[in-house]
Amino acid sequence: MKITLNPDKEIVKVVKEGLKKTGGYCPCRREQTEDTKCMCREFKEQIADPNFEGFCHCMLYYKEK
Repeated sequence: MKITLNPDKEIVKVVKEGLKKTGGYCPCRREQTEDTKCMCREFKEQIADPNFEGFCHCMLYYKEK
């Protein structure tokens, strides 16, 4: 398993700017709870799934099997 940043530097830039504006909460979500704090609960659960491969919700991180 390997977790990397999205290879698209423009997406990384936009998402990181959004994270700064929201205080570290996923800029793609309306609610700001511990579940949406980056690295969000949804992606942590996906990381725990050995069969999951793909991007987190906001496309900042990518998990390889």
